[in-house]
Amino acid sequence: MCLQSLWDFVTAKEPLIKSPFFPVLFSFTAYMAFCLPYIALDFLSTRLPNLRKYKIQPQNYPTLGMMVPCIIQSAYHHVVLIFPVTFLHWYWRPVNLPVIAPELPEVLLEVGVCLLLFDFEYFLWHLLHHKVSWLYKTFHKVHHKHVSTFALTTQYSSVWELLSLGFFAAINPVFLGCHPLTEMIFFLVNIWLSVEDHSGYDLPWSTHRLVPFGLYGGAPHHDLHHLKFKSNYAPYFTHWDKLFGT
Repeated sequence: MCLQSLWDFVTAKEPLIKSPFFPVLFSFTAYMAFCLPYIALDFLSTRLPNLRKYKIQPQNYPTLGMMVPCIIQSAYHHVVLIFPVTFLHWYWRPVNLPVIAPELPEVLLEVGVCLLLFDFEYFLWHLLHHKVSWLYKTFHKVHHKHVSTFALTTQYSSVWELLSLGFFAAINPVFLGCHPLTEMIFFLVNIWLSVEDHSGYDLPWSTHRLVPFGLYGGAPHHDLHHLKFKSNYAPYFTHWDKLFGT
């Protein structure tokens, strides 16, 4: 019951959580909050050599003129595209908040499984949209506008890509029958890992340094994908690229 206090705090905001506006506010707020440290790092590391050494492509830094369109596009997509979809989801599947919180081992297991499922789904989607030139040019090319990634490029993508990946992220907790708290934690972890992947920094505490045996690729893995285009299609873990020889 170690998560009960956290869940009690969450359910105290029940009117907000049951609002049709909550998913969009939750997603966009979390995304911008996770981007902010890397935005600060982008501006600081140009002046501080001790920070610059962690930049994967130190010759390339994003400018304010590159960042602003990414923020505008993300805000536009959340309001114009994501909100109508989440509103329909809210209408057809009303939010149910149980009284009891999930057990911690259950949360850790289900978040891990959701990440593995999302990693597999995105790997197949990503590989297909690179191998089929029409799919790449029509739907995925916009995400590759920036060869040197920075945090705000995480959601710089086409409508189809955004909705596809959003569907993968949303369907897995439903498929597993996850507790709403588990679902929220998975969404936060997924957003964070996506932002970290596109951050352009290889920091001492980066996720790929915490996961042993090279099982997790992280920012260096994904940065190389944006640089070379023809390898490293899985967003997080490395096993699918190893198995498929990519």
